[in-house]
Amino acid sequence: MTKKLSRREYIQSFCGGLGSIGLMGMLANDQAAAAALGHYTGPQLPAKAKHVIFLFLTGGPSQLDMFDPKPDLAKYVGQRPNAVNLRTERETGGLLPSVFKFKKYGRNGVDVSELLPHTASVIDEVCVIRSMYTFNPTHTQGKNLIHSGSILANRPSIGAWVSYGLGTENENLPSFVVLTGAPEGGSLWRAGFLPAEHQGVAFNSGETDPEKMIRDLRNKQLTPEAQRRQLDLVQAMNRDHLNSWGEDSFLDGRIKAMEAAYRVQFEAMDVFDVRKESAAIRTEYGESGWGNACLLARRLVERGVRYVHLYPPETSKVTDQNVRAGWDDHQAINRSLIARCPDMDQAAATLIRDLKRRGLLDETLVVWGGEFGRTPVSEAGDGRDHDPYGYTMWMAGGGIKGGITYGATDEFGFKAVENRVSIHDLHATILNQLGIDHEKLTYRYAGRDFRLTDVQGNVVRDIIA
Repeated sequence: MTKKLSRREYIQSFCGGLGSIGLMGMLANDQAAAAALGHYTGPQLPAKAKHVIFLFLTGGPSQLDMFDPKPDLAKYVGQRPNAVNLRTERETGGLLPSVFKFKKYGRNGVDVSELLPHTASVIDEVCVIRSMYTFNPTHTQGKNLIHSGSILANRPSIGAWVSYGLGTENENLPSFVVLTGAPEGGSLWRAGFLPAEHQGVAFNSGETDPEKMIRDLRNKQLTPEAQRRQLDLVQAMNRDHLNSWGEDSFLDGRIKAMEAAYRVQFEAMDVFDVRKESAAIRTEYGESGWGNACLLARRLVERGVRYVHLYPPETSKVTDQNVRAGWDDHQAINRSLIARCPDMDQAAATLIRDLKRRGLLDETLVVWGGEFGRTPVSEAGDGRDHDPYGYTMWMAGGGIKGGITYGATDEFGFKAVENRVSIHDLHATILNQLGIDHEKLTYRYAGRDFRLTDVQGNVVRDIIA
């Protein structure tokens, strides 16, 4: 019986031994092209967005001090009505009103705090969702949930799902990029049980020099041609090992990662260098950790990166040693917000403005928020505890209605009571804007089909333009 040869085996037998290695680059290009297609096979919904930039404020930003004014807090300051007797992570006291003034901005009069003057200037592009809710008040489980749709630490991140579903528009860059100035933890951008090549690739956005941002970016001992020959030899041995031992998703992922790394080094020297932007642009974003990261996010989606997840940069103008880098304000919340908001506010607003003038906002969905919000009751006298019951996130671009608020919390800003939006609803809406039916983006693992939204989630149709 004649053995049926694969394409690779046929070429190897035709060329003989190492003579086939020069063709591995061609085969790698075929693989890259196949990977670019993505694996989503569900109905093709009208795709309003091609890219997502998620500005994740680790710790939980205070909706009460930014987007959700509650005058009744001042009426009952220090008191604890029955409506606020909800269980939180820590012991809390009476009602704590915000000290920050709110004004109405934009064509529809959206309330924005004085902490966010730059965001107020672009509010007509923003949909403020005041009725987010979740079911876990702790950071680890809360962050797992908003990243992966599950409190478990082994499920794929939303960025990995997007990469798996849609593939990439640029084979020379990862489809899922993570920008972080601090070691937030690689588990948050995991591929989980999805193929390994869809895991987020993290870069240090606290640096502006690509060679400091990306470790070992260039091989200074070999020319690109010599690197290609070396990689072809290593990949040939990897594939021979794979063929000998059978399917191995981790080795297959490494093979693809090595090919991607080879291609990335040449494009990264350009795209990751924000110093190539004009002085005016860098000043507009703000030469801070937030400014550099948001500017880099724009450059990445401009080059076709599907999903960019941005965490609070470590570098900041904040010099007060008592102000933490994240947004977990259990004490001294007023001082912390005053110190921390300006960089974020300037960079996030400029990102929206810059995307719009470049014609990219319509195809880029920008999402802002944390794993939960902050309580209207005090902690430690001048702080706020975690509030999973009702908080604010916002979305802009990507076919989302701008200049509106959606949903509402109760009179004290503690619990979502109108048009409530869950994490699964948020994920379903993000996927919908990318042209994906969240119920049809599945992956079979351990005997069952998994999806980002599990068995829940509804697209929030009212906020779609």
